[in-house]
Amino acid sequence: MTGFGRAEATGDSVTVTAEARSVNHRHLDIALRLPRALAAFEMDARRMIQSRLERGRIDVAVQLGPAPGQSAQQVAVDATLAAQYVAQARDLGRAVGLGTDVSLAWVLERPGVVHMQEAETPAGGLAWPVLADVLGRALDELVACRATEGEALGAEFRALHAALRAQVDVIAARTPAALARYQERLRERIAALLGEVVVDEGRLMTEVAIWADKTDVREEMTRLRAHLDQLLVLLDKGGPVGRALDFLIQELNREVNTIGSKADDLELSQAALAAKGIIEKMREQAQNIE
Repeated sequence: MTGFGRAEATGDSVTVTAEARSVNHRHLDIALRLPRALAAFEMDARRMIQSRLERGRIDVAVQLGPAPGQSAQQVAVDATLAAQYVAQARDLGRAVGLGTDVSLAWVLERPGVVHMQEAETPAGGLAWPVLADVLGRALDELVACRATEGEALGAEFRALHAALRAQVDVIAARTPAALARYQERLRERIAALLGEVVVDEGRLMTEVAIWADKTDVREEMTRLRAHLDQLLVLLDKGGPVGRALDFLIQELNREVNTIGSKADDLELSQAALAAKGIIEKMREQAQNIE
């Protein structure tokens, strides 16, 4: 699932900011960026993320910045360079007879003597509980965002479940007639092949039943309905169900493929194809569910 969370905490001299983003991914893939001053807490941070999330590509970035009222830049003076300017100016003054007085204002105006640089943010004394609090609140926002998206996905999954159930009902309603029709066709073909040869009617019916069994999809239908019931249980259960959905969708697809391969009836074939299309949509949406 996609989502975003952000939190920050401010101390006497430093502000800690954590941002957490997620995009769809089959497994849990964590990309964590910590400032060097907090590198010692990387494993603790990873364990916290793993305890809150089960799937998705998770990008977490933690930054240190100055506390409010403090500048992110500071003035730096290159005293060595300034001394060189003064020495060279005095040497030149003596050489041309202009004196050796050099003003501070003139020195400060020389290129490179005064410049701005990023202020170093001290992290001394910043303990794990502070980082844990900020990271935890960012993850709270991310989880809440993903939960909202999950509710919408759950509603869509229920609609797909209902559509698939409808196709299963079509297959179930058509199966007895399709099986009887196939048996009758077999009898006609066997009779045409045998011609006037007298055969045992009981033996003939047995052979027809054996061949017809190859197109009987009732066992597959029983398993298909059981998988559909289990899918609904998962949706009602809530929580992280993505991996379980992946497994059920594979089983649904397997049974529908078998039904399609056995089908010797146009309506059965069409219903099986429609069911496969719905299952494929389920598979795509399952990647978005934790």
